Amino acid sequence: MTSVNPDTITMFGATWCGDCRRTKSQLDGLGVAYTYVDLEADPAAADVARDISGRTNIPVVVYPDSSHHVEPTNADVETKLRELNLL
Repeated sequence: MTSVNPDTITMFGATWCGDCRRTKSQLDGLGVAYTYVDLEADPAAADVARDISGRTNIPVVVYPDSSHHVEPTNADVETKLRELNLL
């Protein structure tokens, strides 16, 4: 069973999802450490993402403060990373 590490960012996504590819690329480009949960490789993790967000949309990005974004814009992610002093 996939679980979320409270000490890092966890991103639930899939390669077929354009928003997931964009958010993953943003995190990679910013050099931010995160755990990527591939929902294609681990379909049961979709239940974990849904339990966190209450939705079936992806990506779901979970932050160390236990907050999360669903389908965030790049600005949403950057604002949250700055708020958490991760940038």
